[in-house]
Amino acid sequence: MRVHLIKKQSIEQFVTRNARSRSSFGKWLTVVRFADWNKPEDITKTFGTADLLGNGSGRVVFDLGGNNCRMICKYLFGERQVHLFVCWIGTHADYDKLCADSQQYVINSY
Repeated sequence: MRVHLIKKQSIEQFVTRNARSRSSFGKWLTVVRFADWNKPEDITKTFGTADLLGNGSGRVVFDLGGNNCRMICKYLFGERQVHLFVCWIGTHADYDKLCADSQQYVINSY
C-alpha cells in the first residue's frame, strides 16, 4: 500500500533549522514516496535501521543522517494506504532523553 505522510511540514521545518540533515531527510522522503507497505515489518525491510516500538504503540523510530537524527512516527494501516504521522524529530541525544523517560511511546509534538 502507498504511504500517506502526514505533517511533511514538520520535516521541512526541522531541516530548515538543521541544514546538515537536509540530504538524509530528502532521501528518506523519496523512499517513502515510492514505498509499498502491507504490514509493519515492511517498514523495517525498507529501512533496515528503523525500530518498531513495542507496547502496541503503532510507532516506529527512524534513524537518519548516520544515526545523528531520530524521527518517531505513528503508523496506521488502512484499507488502501498506510498513514504515517510524524510525532517527533530530534537529535540522537534528544531521543536518548525521551527514552530515559519512556516518552517515545506517547510524545506527539506535531
